[in-house]
Amino acid sequence: MKDLHTCLNAMTVDVEDFFHVSAFDKIIKPTDWENFNPRVDNNTRRLLDIFARHGVKSTFFVLGWVAERYPQLIKEIHAQGHEIASHGYAHRRASEQSREEFKQDVVRSKQHLEDLLGEAVIGYRAPSFSIGYSNEWAFEVLVELGFVYSSSTYPVKHDLYGTPDWPRFAYNRPENIIEIPIPTLKMFGRQVPIGGGGYFRLYPYGMTRHLVRKYLEKEKQPYSFYFHPWEIDADQPRLTQASAKSRFRHYVNLQHTEAKLERLLQDFNWSTMKDVYGVNA
Repeated sequence: MKDLHTCLNAMTVDVEDFFHVSAFDKIIKPTDWENFNPRVDNNTRRLLDIFARHGVKSTFFVLGWVAERYPQLIKEIHAQGHEIASHGYAHRRASEQSREEFKQDVVRSKQHLEDLLGEAVIGYRAPSFSIGYSNEWAFEVLVELGFVYSSSTYPVKHDLYGTPDWPRFAYNRPENIIEIPIPTLKMFGRQVPIGGGGYFRLYPYGMTRHLVRKYLEKEKQPYSFYFHPWEIDADQPRLTQASAKSRFRHYVNLQHTEAKLERLLQDFNWSTMKDVYGVNA
């Protein structure tokens, strides 16, 4: 049974493979990617089947590297009624790029996706939520390239990202783009991350459900959730050369994610970013 809340919430997927993630960028370079056996095609198709069973539409933030290698996958996502958005091309954090490097990365992704789909791509998410204090110019670039919304900030303190004093809910940026931050819940004098990803795998499902319900009741705002196809893949290779911290972040509770996701889809109401936040080209 669906949750009693009538609020429609945004389901999002960052379409990247296990060897793309920032947790491993100290041991895996982009030039190494071709040495791995990709798993993203199969894992994403598994997600499509799960979403179809529950009648859920999602926004897929697609990495350009993936789109170039699996064009039929991207077309299939689109054909099933999901939204396609950009995750950049090479999964390099926006905060580590110059303005021109960032623009070139995003252009390469956006143009390829639009060529595949035959329609405008209006949403963008920076790898590792890497738009922040040092690179607000990234919003100007996104507007210049025709994006209508971004979901590239996480108002928490984290060693890889975080803009804790930035807005917590969708808002219009001065650059004329809508920014949709990853959700947090104010508790015990701090902002608790509740948007998905590793936190979803770490928390018991009952805790996640409680926090989402509390967010909806307290904030009267839509909730948005994010995760990755590799998070339902417990059989992926283990990279033993990564640090203990990185291994924990990446591998914790992978075997339970799919079952948790099924419950999440049942307990709340879901759709795309476009539908939930009313953003259009």
